[in-house]
Amino acid sequence: MKYNPEEPQVIHVDLNSAFASIEQQSRPLLRGRPVAVINRRVENTAIVTASYEAKARGVKVGMRFAEAARLAPGLVAIESDPLKYRFVYKKLMAILNDYSSDVVMKSIDEGVIDFHHIPNHRPLIEIGYEIKQRLRDEVGSAMRCNVGIGPNRFLAKTAAGLHKPDGLDVITADNLRATYETMKLTDLTGIAEHMQQRLNAVGIDTPIQFLDASAVALQKVMFKSICGGQWYERLRGFEVDNYKTVTKRVGRQYVLEDRNLTHAEIASRLHHLCESVGSRLRGQHKLARGVYVYAKTIHHQYWHGSQMCQLPFYSDQTINSIAQQLFFKAPGLIKEIGVHCYGLVDDDDSQMSLFGDILAREHQLVDAIDGINQRFGDRTVHSASTLDTGEFVKSKIPFGSTRYL
Repeated sequence: MKYNPEEPQVIHVDLNSAFASIEQQSRPLLRGRPVAVINRRVENTAIVTASYEAKARGVKVGMRFAEAARLAPGLVAIESDPLKYRFVYKKLMAILNDYSSDVVMKSIDEGVIDFHHIPNHRPLIEIGYEIKQRLRDEVGSAMRCNVGIGPNRFLAKTAAGLHKPDGLDVITADNLRATYETMKLTDLTGIAEHMQQRLNAVGIDTPIQFLDASAVALQKVMFKSICGGQWYERLRGFEVDNYKTVTKRVGRQYVLEDRNLTHAEIASRLHHLCESVGSRLRGQHKLARGVYVYAKTIHHQYWHGSQMCQLPFYSDQTINSIAQQLFFKAPGLIKEIGVHCYGLVDDDDSQMSLFGDILAREHQLVDAIDGINQRFGDRTVHSASTLDTGEFVKSKIPFGSTRYL
């Protein structure tokens, strides 16, 4: 198959070091200084994101702050502020929506604009530079973004990662091969270390070799599934990623702030997570039929338990009741806990009527509590057993998904 010959119709916009840049925008004294965003101010905290001044000194995402501070003297630690990042997310989404009705926010700091159904639009390079300027004008002068333009979503995202920060690149059938020659396998979206090892095992060591592999080889030998055929088309600029994902589970996890917490103290933090999961579940207009709880110990052991119910549920009280019964069997010396709801079904009035008045009354009570929390702030109304957990179990930044935004 030849490369996709059409003119690029997709723009990918990626905010540069988004959370660190937002902090520098909101606090002018931080501009030009190495900044690291962390989730909690505890001894072993890890870096969520770093400014380009910090990255230039070797600071990386996931690195312990103590180690990063040795690499970058004067490194400023800022505790994450999700509400601030959501505000910028909405501003970015509003800008992108001005250019097309086909906009998908891939994460809190990335968005895709598809122009395939917009006839006689302006040149995408012109639109790309305009978006960069609008970001500075409408959000702040410290904000920067990379813009990638390509014939499909994959190549647009690839182009957006070529020259950071503040770059704009275009990939077409004419320069596609030359672009791959400058990259490593792990530079390709979707190719992490494990996938690189699988590709290396069948003689594919570079993006060019990946590109030149036949569809049969990728499908029958490498991936042993239709994924191989999709990669064959994706690499050549044909669209295979324009689809909507279905929410199959809703969950949250938490790394304990102290390794010496009692079982009761951990259970109260689990209760806090259950309330958060319940809110997210209802925000997706879903009911659940199963609860899954897990724990990781300081000795790298993994414990889990799950329960599937006959009738669907969605209240915090039900989720927590099931989760606590499961957690009673958890081992000691825990460092991380998590809870997920699965077996999701749509929440609609006709379905609710099938399960009688009890569930309907619960529905009304939970909706009233959610209404108060939405109007006056998250956790305005919450369970008494989680009174002291809000200091620790704070809202986290939703990196990989925007469905909770």
